[in-house]
Amino acid sequence: MTELHFRSASELGRMIRRGEISSAELTDHFIERIEKLDGKTNAVVARDFDRARALAKEADAAQARGASLGALHGLPFTIKDAYEVEGIVSTGGNPAWRTHVPTSSATAIERLQRAGAIVMGKTNVPYLSGDLQSYNDIYGTTNNPWALECGPGGSSGGSAASLAAGFTAAEFGSDIGGSIRTPAHLCGVFGHKPTFDIVPKRGHLGPAPGALSEGNLSVAGPLARSAEDLKLLLSLTAGPDWADAIGWKLDLPPARAKSPRELRAAVWIDDEFCDIDRESADLLTNAAKALQDAGANVDWNARPDFTLAEITECYLILLHSVTGAGMPQSIRDRWAEMKKGFAPDDKSHRALQAIGGTLSIAERAIWRETQAQLRWKWHQFFKSYDVVLAPVMMRPAFEHNHETNWHKRELAVNGIMRPYMDVLIWAGPAVVSHLPASVAPAGITSEGKPVGIQIIGPHLEDYTTIEVAAMFEEILGSFKPPKGW
Repeated sequence: MTELHFRSASELGRMIRRGEISSAELTDHFIERIEKLDGKTNAVVARDFDRARALAKEADAAQARGASLGALHGLPFTIKDAYEVEGIVSTGGNPAWRTHVPTSSATAIERLQRAGAIVMGKTNVPYLSGDLQSYNDIYGTTNNPWALECGPGGSSGGSAASLAAGFTAAEFGSDIGGSIRTPAHLCGVFGHKPTFDIVPKRGHLGPAPGALSEGNLSVAGPLARSAEDLKLLLSLTAGPDWADAIGWKLDLPPARAKSPRELRAAVWIDDEFCDIDRESADLLTNAAKALQDAGANVDWNARPDFTLAEITECYLILLHSVTGAGMPQSIRDRWAEMKKGFAPDDKSHRALQAIGGTLSIAERAIWRETQAQLRWKWHQFFKSYDVVLAPVMMRPAFEHNHETNWHKRELAVNGIMRPYMDVLIWAGPAVVSHLPASVAPAGITSEGKPVGIQIIGPHLEDYTTIEVAAMFEEILGSFKPPKGW
């Protein structure tokens, strides 16, 4: 039988409702595990254990009266430190906000709390959630439970590490460059990047506390130990925020397929523009073949009407236009000067960063039209296919590398040193196209590191990608904890 701390939030919720365990007992269990083991991972960095225990007792008292607090009644959660949580220090990894204690929770987190979730603490992030590793000057570095010398990914790295180590029932992250999907892949858990703008991001840090703008690429979404949990958490948090709620409501369609036999899947694993680790590719291929053997109609050659290189260029330029807007003028001036020296056909990370970080309003409008054309091509493609199966990134977990200049960082893939920023390439298509994408564990490498498979689906058809994640869970097996945990 699966140990208590490695069960899904949905199963734990059923146990509470059946009276098999109390919220107080479950909360104590997770807290004691964090206190005993988190010294190895440094995942849960801001803790509110006393209040969590008090809230758990209140949940048990409500249950004794026959009252329910909601679908997450009495479930103890940790939450990514990018989100404001009422009464808990919320920093976004920024030392300037190290004493910031919000008086209200971010919209999505408040919805979880209203459904009965109890927030025990916050999990670590990089500075302003701006890296695929999780470390900052406030709390230090978070380690991957599967390989402590490696990072758990970012920016929701503490979230994924907390889940993999059995510190929480579920988690909630955010994603603009793979920040939900990459940690899920690197830590062997499930994650879901929702369709753009269906889950409110108000209360996410950055921007600064109190800001109401929510960006035009990033999303908020769940991480968990089961696909069932992804669906539950999305259903509780998705929907319009204050400005739109008076006139709009969200009504996501059901999954296109409930079984592999009803599914049409395209496989996009091999691409010379960003080839991936051979062992990872084998695991992803085997996962797709297992889905095919279960009855799915799998096409190994189908592609949308654009190349990975083309969509990556659009993604990175728009991404850098977003992140570059927060940079000091001196940096943007340097990019503008650098841009003069790049050849017209230079598509290097340095060139795309300089171009994106200095876009004029007119130039941005042109790239937004390119983005719209790519979205239309996806729309046409998904008339024939339900999902695309792809890598999350080009390799499994890698060792910590805190070189401040990302252009000096490198990662080995198949014995070749590659630019660190290539970690963004497979994450980009779903982001720039505003598409939902789920991640399910696909296997473990010979070095004992997990690999996840990315499931990209049509706009607003989030339940389709989550359902396919559930198919992989059924075919390949449920969440597997790291060895020794």
